[in-house]
Order: sequence, then structure tokens, then C-alpha cells
Amino acid sequence: MSEAADRNPGGATPQPGGSGGDEELVLSPSETMAHNSAMRISGARRGGQSTQKALASIVLGFELIIVVLIGLTLFGLGTLEPRELGLYIGGGLAVVIIAGLGLMRVGRVGIIIGWAVHALMLLTGILLPMAIIVGALFSALWVYCMVKGASIDRGREAWIAQQSAE
Repeated sequence: MSEAADRNPGGATPQPGGSGGDEELVLSPSETMAHNSAMRISGARRGGQSTQKALASIVLGFELIIVVLIGLTLFGLGTLEPRELGLYIGGGLAVVIIAGLGLMRVGRVGIIIGWAVHALMLLTGILLPMAIIVGALFSALWVYCMVKGASIDRGREAWIAQQSAE
């Protein structure tokens, strides 16, 4: 095993914006596996890495659980007539999220679907007022991840361009 492999057992590459000169970021095996999984799900292996898409996939993945629970809550409380309509709403929104996750690899289609999901999730607040709080929290998280992910991607592109120019 080489000296570099001893210092970096997870095989992570140094990331731009890190502190110090030639220091390498060392990830644990579990951190490396989680990073690689998020990047693979977001389609980062095709056409370069995209932190924005990886973050979008993570937010939509957690939101998938929440919309199913909102559908079950609408069903359980019987706020709609017929009661099964709550299951259809939660299931339909879950299908849209799954489509967004699947299309995350295709250009910006997954990101656009993600924005639509957040609008629809906020609209469920009409039927279940407490869903407005959950929808607002997830929408704020989504906006933060979109802004920060785009910023990280721009920084990475500038760093790569600087490294290739040297």
C-alpha cells in the first residue's frame, strides 16, 4: 500500500476550497461510501460531479418519506371524502418525487420537478394546515441546497480551470 493510500484509506480526492496548500481531505470508509452513493444516485458519474444534484436527491429522498406520511395522515384523520383520497394524494406526490429522483440524471429536469414538488407540498397545507410548516421547512432546505450546491459547483469548476491552467 502506498503512503498516499495510508493517509487516505477512503480514496477521496482533495476538494477545492479546502484549508491549507497540498493537504488532502481524508474521509472515513463510511463517509466515502455515503458520498459515492449520493453522487451515483444524482448521476454525477455522467458528465462530471454536481453537488447541487446530490443535495437535491438527498432532500427529495427525505421528502418522499414525509409526503407518504402526509397522505397517511389525511387518510387517518378522514379530512377528505372519500377517505382514500388522502392516500391517492400522498401516493401521487410520492410518484412525482420518485420521477424527479429518476430524472435527476437528465439535465435539469429533476431539479425542475423538485421545485414543482415543493409547490405541491405547500398546497397540501390547504387540506392539512400542519403540512404548511413541514412544507415550509423542506422548501427552505431545498432553496438553501440549491443555492449552496450551485455555489460549490461553480467553485469546483473554477478550481479545476485554475488547476488545468497551471
